[in-house]
Amino acid sequence: MTLTPVQQEAFRRLESFATASEPLAPYTTYKLGGPAAVFASPRTDTELALVGEVVRDTALPVLVMGRGSNMLVADAGYGGIVVSLAAMAEWVEFHDDVVHAGAAVALPVLARRCSAGGLVGFEWAVGVPGSVGGAVRMNAGGHGSDIAASLLGVHVHDLHRAVTAWVPVAHLGLRFRGSALADHQVVVDARIQLAAGDVPSSEAALAEIVRWRREHQPGGQNAGSVFVNPIPGELPAAVLIDQLGLRGCRMGGAVVSEKHANFIQAEPGATAADVRGLMEHVRALVHERTGFALRSEVRLVGFDDVLDEPQAGVLL
Repeated sequence: MTLTPVQQEAFRRLESFATASEPLAPYTTYKLGGPAAVFASPRTDTELALVGEVVRDTALPVLVMGRGSNMLVADAGYGGIVVSLAAMAEWVEFHDDVVHAGAAVALPVLARRCSAGGLVGFEWAVGVPGSVGGAVRMNAGGHGSDIAASLLGVHVHDLHRAVTAWVPVAHLGLRFRGSALADHQVVVDARIQLAAGDVPSSEAALAEIVRWRREHQPGGQNAGSVFVNPIPGELPAAVLIDQLGLRGCRMGGAVVSEKHANFIQAEPGATAADVRGLMEHVRALVHERTGFALRSEVRLVGFDDVLDEPQAGVLL
């Protein structure tokens, strides 16, 4: 990626903890897509604040990347600043039955640490390959629960306003696979309320969730469920897609999984455009034949024709 003068200026100011034209494909579970103009990995609150200063001065778009498990990056890449908190927010602390976790902590790791520590209620997260921060932003969940069920609140750094604040869960606008958090609002850490419980029973629950996922969901290059269930808890998107006989439907190197109809796999040689095109094809057919307008659960990054979620954000 050839940087514009504005992108070059942003990189120059962040160079001590950033790279230019950084390939994003290795950071995502789809393993697809182009580079970020600037990829920043702040190590301290001061460096994160500097990212905000550069964002404000350059007006470049900004994107926080966790573990890339719910994201499809366009083949052309992303022209803004991508922020990774892996260098400053991968820590966990236990305070009785309240867990403090940095935003970069992997959900399966946190689920296992909670279980081993005799805390129950977070077992569902062992099968979700995302980060704590990403889980908050999209209210990740599964197996009858979600992050909203145990979240007390988060510390958020607003890159536009240069302020960090504690935001209680009630003010995050959490909904089924979504929240009110805007792209410029960075979840730094979270506090999660759990309960004391039996370690063997909790570990058995973890094992059962892992077994179920392996049996019912495909591995390989994908980003989990592609579409949000149109009627949460009642009508899975996979059922609508399956009823139309779309398992195995292909576009280039992208294919609707034979194992789970709401997964789109990226096979060798696939492009992000293949995956995006197949998503749109499936969505159009479902709408035409059933009347349901499926909403993408996968974050589409760098696609010019994507209308992002409202960016007002939570009030800090």
